[in-house]
Parts: sequence; structure tokens; C-alpha cells
Amino acid sequence: MKIFRAIAAVAFLAAISAGSVFAQPRTATPASPAPTQTGSLPETKIALVNTDEFADEKTGITRLVAAMKRVDGEFQPRRTELQTLQQQIEKATADLTKAQPLQDARVSQQQADKIEGMKTDFKRKGEDAQAAYQKKLQDVLGPIYDDIGKALDTYAKAHGITLILDVTKIQGILSASESLDITRPFITEFNSKNPATASLAPKE
Repeated sequence: MKIFRAIAAVAFLAAISAGSVFAQPRTATPASPAPTQTGSLPETKIALVNTDEFADEKTGITRLVAAMKRVDGEFQPRRTELQTLQQQIEKATADLTKAQPLQDARVSQQQADKIEGMKTDFKRKGEDAQAAYQKKLQDVLGPIYDDIGKALDTYAKAHGITLILDVTKIQGILSASESLDITRPFITEFNSKNPATASLAPKE
């Protein structure tokens, strides 16, 4: 069974069905009676899940949260370096603003050029750090999200659920019964079977 996390396909099919009805030409010929349904439609059981809660530090999936913290820890030195560089740029800019009216224009220009160089360095290091951070997250969290997807599929089969919708990807749900929301019970079950102490190393 395939677990879908969006309702776009359903809405698309509904739009096609509505369009085909309105597109039918009017005719004086009486409509034929609809054929009698001889077979029963399969029972559909829908559930909702909020995937944003998976990453909640206190109540989320512990294995996922632990992995995110580990990646953040690895990149803390880069973050600190960027913060220090930003503070240096701000201080140099403030110093130049104060000194500029009292010093030679050539000196001010040299200081301004130095600040621009610092800004360029800051931007480059920031972009490099962001790219590296995103790649690391993908490498570390990708396998975990794969396991979460498989676990959701298993959970759905065990509870007779035919369709799981991710509420974070759907707009227009005004209200729904709490019984449809499987987020908390799924997280509890996943945590019991996949402790945070499990290997966090990326899968080959």
C-alpha cells in the first residue's frame, strides 16, 4: 500500500470529474437510468499526521532530534566563526563612521575597502557553510526519514489505514476528528522501536 502525503492528486481527479459533468452537451433525449452498482466499494480509512511534530525537541522522534542536534553541534564552530566575523565587520564600520570626518580620505578609503573584503569573506564562508550544512543534514537525516516512511507504512497496514495525509502539506482542512490524528501514537510506537541510541551513521 502506498502512503500519500499530499491531496493534489485527489483534487486533480475531482476537478476532472466535475469538468466532465459540466462539459456534457444538453440534449432533448431523456437520460438513460444509471446502471445499478453490483459490487461494493472497498472501505477507505483515512488518517492524518503532522510531520512537523517529528522534529519537536521535547515530544518528537528522539532518533531524529538526536541526529539534528549532532549535526548542529558539528557546525557550531563555523557558526561561531561567522558570528565573530560579523561582529568585526560591525565594529570596523562603526569605527570608520566615527573617524572618517577627522582623517585623510585615502585612509578612510583603505578602511572601507578592508570592510568590503571582510563582507565578501563573510558571504562566501556563509554560503559554503550553508551548503555543507544542508548536505550533512541530507546525508544524516535522509536514512532516518526513509525509516520513518517505512514505519508509517507498517503502522498503516497494522491499523487498517488505506490513506495517510500530511496536514503540513494540505491547505483547507478546517476541522477533523481527533481520532483521525495518528501523530502522537505513531511517534510513541516509533520511539519504542527505534531508540535515539541507534546508529546515526549515514547508510551506504
